[in-house]
Amino acid sequence: MLLKRTLSTTLALVALTAAGAFAQTSTSTSTTRSFDYPPVGLGSTETAQVNVLNRASASSSGTAASCTGTISFVNTSGTTIGTASPFTAGSGQIATATLPFSKAGATGVRTEFVAVVTLTVSSTSNAPCELVTSLETYDSTTGATHLHLDEGGGLYGGGPGPGGRN
Repeated sequence: MLLKRTLSTTLALVALTAAGAFAQTSTSTSTTRSFDYPPVGLGSTETAQVNVLNRASASSSGTAASCTGTISFVNTSGTTIGTASPFTAGSGQIATATLPFSKAGATGVRTEFVAVVTLTVSSTSNAPCELVTSLETYDSTTGATHLHLDEGGGLYGGGPGPGGRN
């Protein structure tokens, strides 16, 4: 009888321990960091473009560099124009998003917009990411650049944070 009770108790403890192990999950949280460019004018013959570059290298343990986020354009009412463009950039890779004047929703020959780059960082990811960005406007026909702005550092991994501040 004692052997049967001990065996039953041991089996019950093993079953509870296994159930507890299977019930445990790794909780991953994501945080975002954003950089808003200052308002910029866009004429009827222009296109705006945001460029993002991941200048990080793979980690010393071999983890590949990767930055993930979105690029969006916001109109004078504070509403996102169209949908945000998602990106993932590996080491040395450039991702872009464009806004032709025809898609800006303007009623005249000129409008203002704000470009926003948002970086998404997972608490469980250890992928190196050092994102640098630029905004340019150019003539939609000739490609001649009219304006070039850069955010002056990095959004993640050593440069200024949102709004260009640490």
